Amino acid sequence: MFMKTKLLKTALLCAFVLTLNSCSTDTDEPNAAAKPELVVDYSYTELELQTAKLINDYRVSKGLNPLELINYVSVKSEEHNEYMIEHQVVNHDQFNERAQDIMQNVGAMKVNENIAYNYQQPIGAVTAWLNSPGHKANIEGSFTHFGISVTVDQTSGKKYYTNIFIKK
Repeated sequence: MFMKTKLLKTALLCAFVLTLNSCSTDTDEPNAAAKPELVVDYSYTELELQTAKLINDYRVSKGLNPLELINYVSVKSEEHNEYMIEHQVVNHDQFNERAQDIMQNVGAMKVNENIAYNYQQPIGAVTAWLNSPGHKANIEGSFTHFGISVTVDQTSGKKYYTNIFIKK
């Protein structure tokens, strides 16, 4: 019985740590043939613009450059939110595929991702990210651009946030 309890505690600790981690990928290859930004329409909601502003205000307060929104990256963020809603999960599934797509189509050298769930206002999601070392590292990272999506699950009313950071 002691072994089962210990195994269960270890499994729960691992699951907890994994949920606090953010995802990242990068390449050491120079981006000699940087691709021009794809022209993609994306209509930002007020919640998305508030989230982007909170992140940039925080970065500027720390002496970091503000990040520029790239519509293509926001589309990829929205696609991930829709995936999470459809599958009723909160995770970084298919992050490597998203990152490779962004690297190939936008010319990013580095891609990281933060997700959040069930925060009614952007300040709640951003505060949670800043209280998590991995997510905070992404917000404070050496990035140049980002994409953001806040998507409401029409069934539950809960909000899903995906924020993808890139370095060009």
